[in-house]
Amino acid sequence: MRVLLTGNQGYIGTVMAPKLLAAGHEVTGLDTGFYLGCEFPGVSAPVEIPTIVKDVRDVTVPDLRGFEAVIHLAALSNDPLADLNPEITYDINHRGSVHLAEMAKEAGAERFLLASSCSNYGSAGAAMVDEEGILAPVTAYGKSKVLAERDIGALKGPRFCPVFLRPATAYGVSPRLRLDIVLNNLVACAVTTGLIVLQSDGTPWRPIVHAADISSAFIAALTADAAKISGEAFNVGRTAQNYQVMEIAEAVAQTVPGCRIEIAQGAGPDTRSYRVNFDKILRAMPEFQPEWDVLKGARELYERFTAAGLTQADFDGTRYKRTGTVKGLLAQGVLDAGLRQIG
Repeated sequence: MRVLLTGNQGYIGTVMAPKLLAAGHEVTGLDTGFYLGCEFPGVSAPVEIPTIVKDVRDVTVPDLRGFEAVIHLAALSNDPLADLNPEITYDINHRGSVHLAEMAKEAGAERFLLASSCSNYGSAGAAMVDEEGILAPVTAYGKSKVLAERDIGALKGPRFCPVFLRPATAYGVSPRLRLDIVLNNLVACAVTTGLIVLQSDGTPWRPIVHAADISSAFIAALTADAAKISGEAFNVGRTAQNYQVMEIAEAVAQTVPGCRIEIAQGAGPDTRSYRVNFDKILRAMPEFQPEWDVLKGARELYERFTAAGLTQADFDGTRYKRTGTVKGLLAQGVLDAGLRQIG
């Protein structure tokens, strides 16, 4: 299948691209290149694929001619980054995604896979929630994903199959590493400082999922029966991999020798707390078989961080944190206030 992968140069995109190629798909990327300087030396360099350098807000029908499917990962990728300017978040994650889907449908693509998020459940609390549950996002990021699902879903038709994949919080190594997501952050903190510092009181619930398992879910959705998945949302992860943040910290403490858990001064409850059921995707796409769990993931991160010589300067710096990277591009005059490339 000829696939367009947006966000191919980012954290998950650089994990997914080689897996798509290995599955026999012909892959072209589309990316703005914001994170080209975020390479992590602990893994192989990103695979080279043809890439359209363009903002999703500016995509045209000719850009998308000939693609059978679009996997749409590109977005302002977490709550702090989205909160830099909520209106731009809605412009990119909501309106930009809908524009891309409209252009894809007009260009003849028959399948559109949106990377949504379990952040859509926001403040669901300790009760288990599935895809039929109330969406209660508490951040601009989560709200933008809910709106994108709603409006892209309206494009569903006999020859256009939109699907909404809602991954749990991602973790795992990547050619373009992130340290601003919970398991990656806690392992990096432990490796570089000897502490596992929690920015909340540890009580919020989080489901987590490895970037490789997220990639496998999208690959399964490319070939799943359209009649079973068109217009549907699917949580991506494993029901057994719901944890309170303190439990994630304890898994890190089991993995990284000599570290201890510490709650940051002034830390309190986090309003983002949700436990998620992941049974639906296994029923609709039985070929999706997630392979990772928190201890296996913590071990991978610990070994790769140690082998790469990750330092506290790396941990404290902006290279592996998306908000810091974007703020740096703004300060350097690379991006304008609307997060468009200058020049």
